[in-house]
Amino acid sequence: MSLLALRPQAILEVDLGAVTANVRTIKSRTAGELMAVVKADGFGHGQIDVAHAALAGGATRLGVTSIDEARPLRAAGLTQRILSWLNPLDADFAAAVRLDIELGVPGLDHLHTIAGTAPGARIHLQLDTGMGRDGAEPARWDRLCRAARQAERLGLVRVVGIMGHLPCADQPGHAANASGRDRFTWGLRVARAADLRPADHHLAATAATLSDPLSHHTMSRIGAGLVGIDESGTVRLRPALTLTAPLVTIRSVPAGTAVGYGHTWTARRATRLGLIPVGYADGLPWLASGRAEVWVGGTRRPVAGRISMDMTVVDLGPDTTVSVGDPVTVFGPGDHGEPTTAQWAGWAETLEHEIVTGLSARLHRRSAS
Repeated sequence: MSLLALRPQAILEVDLGAVTANVRTIKSRTAGELMAVVKADGFGHGQIDVAHAALAGGATRLGVTSIDEARPLRAAGLTQRILSWLNPLDADFAAAVRLDIELGVPGLDHLHTIAGTAPGARIHLQLDTGMGRDGAEPARWDRLCRAARQAERLGLVRVVGIMGHLPCADQPGHAANASGRDRFTWGLRVARAADLRPADHHLAATAATLSDPLSHHTMSRIGAGLVGIDESGTVRLRPALTLTAPLVTIRSVPAGTAVGYGHTWTARRATRLGLIPVGYADGLPWLASGRAEVWVGGTRRPVAGRISMDMTVVDLGPDTTVSVGDPVTVFGPGDHGEPTTAQWAGWAETLEHEIVTGLSARLHRRSAS
């Protein structure tokens, strides 16, 4: 028997129907194709299941960071076009060609390496449109486009796409988004002047797709939106995760009882304390200690003291009608008043993305349609 089987079971349920519905909602906001970005194990929701659910909602392609992230998609029998855009120079580009995986190219070094080791590769040239991280700098863009066209003439690569990324799409109307759009339009003109004619032009990710129609081109890349996260706050998407855990113990304590490491919480009155078997090793953010709440017995109750590695204490209050073994909802879609991953992110002063991608593999996962 595994050690995991000996732990009281916390269950992370993935609502794949929510993924499909979210894609349909996003698709209604754009005329372009949708690429479902299933990196980081489908944003912590299960890469293969999320890919299938997104395709059922109308996505037509898949996106990942590394070639290694793309391999399981092909192994699962998915035949849709896949783009991988973050690979080191010593990546197995030849394998990408064998597996029919398209490649993002951020500069001349990558272009020359791919042309030399993976002839026939289908590539998307990346332009830095204001992020200051991935993509070719504008001063080097013309040279990259001309070199890519030369490699294309020699039959070494096929340029099928131009891509960029907006830095402040979560803030509709931010001046950096207009600058990014303008730079991308300029980049397309430079590419055309170099005699490149790629069919795919993609700049918008989830937030821009939902809030900035001017950023839409032939395709949008949807990652966080698949699982219900819209940083722009413009559309109600459905969160796809629910985490529940059973009450392992309940104890009655007098006023003045201190709880947890550092004794950061002390009971102000006689109360009952419940223990649930999830903690920061499962992905609950330690920084949410003293702020977070859970849903138990039909009401919200505060976390008492610091979140520990494997367990969290909940102040049940003196009158909450619950028993050992009853479920506690740590987070969910919020339909019944339970906290959401967005609220946990707020309590931890972080991104919702970090909450969902940081959930531990030791949580028992199950999917629902």
